[in-house]
Amino acid sequence: MAQFILGLDIGGTKCSVILGKEEDGLLQIVAKKAFPTETSKGFAHTMHTIQQQIDALLHASALIPEKIAACGISCGGPLDSAKGLILSPPNLPGWDSIPLVGIIEKRYGIQTSLQNDANASALAEWKYGAGKGFNNVIFLTFGTGMGAGLILNGRLYAGANGMAGEAGHIRLERYGPIGYGKAGSFEGFCSGGGITQLACSKVYEKMQSGQKVSFCPTMADLSTISARTVADAAFGGDELAKEIYRISGRCLGKALSVLIDLLNPEIIILGSIYARAQQLLEPAMNEVIRKETIPYAREACRIVPAGLKESIGDYAALSVASCHLQVTP
Repeated sequence: MAQFILGLDIGGTKCSVILGKEEDGLLQIVAKKAFPTETSKGFAHTMHTIQQQIDALLHASALIPEKIAACGISCGGPLDSAKGLILSPPNLPGWDSIPLVGIIEKRYGIQTSLQNDANASALAEWKYGAGKGFNNVIFLTFGTGMGAGLILNGRLYAGANGMAGEAGHIRLERYGPIGYGKAGSFEGFCSGGGITQLACSKVYEKMQSGQKVSFCPTMADLSTISARTVADAAFGGDELAKEIYRISGRCLGKALSVLIDLLNPEIIILGSIYARAQQLLEPAMNEVIRKETIPYAREACRIVPAGLKESIGDYAALSVASCHLQVTP
């Protein structure tokens, strides 16, 4: 039986309201409205815009709230899924203990569920993407930060208080780029911000010794460095850029080796940067994994880029709604 579901994808830069239709295990995105978050204007302004966009989406689709089976919210953490609270995410200043689930349920009467963006993306890839058909799936965001969502024995694993999957906080080296507030962390070496830090440090070393860097001609250009510009230079043959991605790849291999040995997944799905720079990261990553993991666990695990690509945020929010219906009596 077909049912309509609603998704809210909330980020520090933009938000989206997505209307989906699910039937026979297939999910169709019917309509979507995206808009800037405008964090400087505070939560009340963004919440008003979210409600306006929900109303506009329902009106344009000739639907009333009673026809929506569930609403799913995907948002960066920290948050409390059980209580439906958003708890001061760093990219959403002023969103302190916001009862977003309660706000949506009170206004629209739609049963609503909240998950952090990594968990929501794990659900999406498991139900509709590269993880479909597997029971033990790890999804790693590998974007602005490094978060993880864990599907273990066919269920989303949240841990004692919803904090499971914070793999980005694992320290891989005593020194290194700072990510998740920790120098040398997994997020420090394997995220957009971390790769940028690593590149700036390596470029500065080269410049101090009088060497030229193709993707950063002068000290004034340090501010233009990003994970993407370094990847572009690496694909163009720049040796320093390739070495930066080899370092990130080795650290990715270290972290994945721990996850493979500890959780014995069937598949690890990597988003964003890995999907764009797989050729740069994979050789060093695989070399470390071959050395570090238990062979039986390694042979049972595939490592692939995200299947939903740029649509993963939309599917993530809708997947939270879909899974909420499956566990609600």
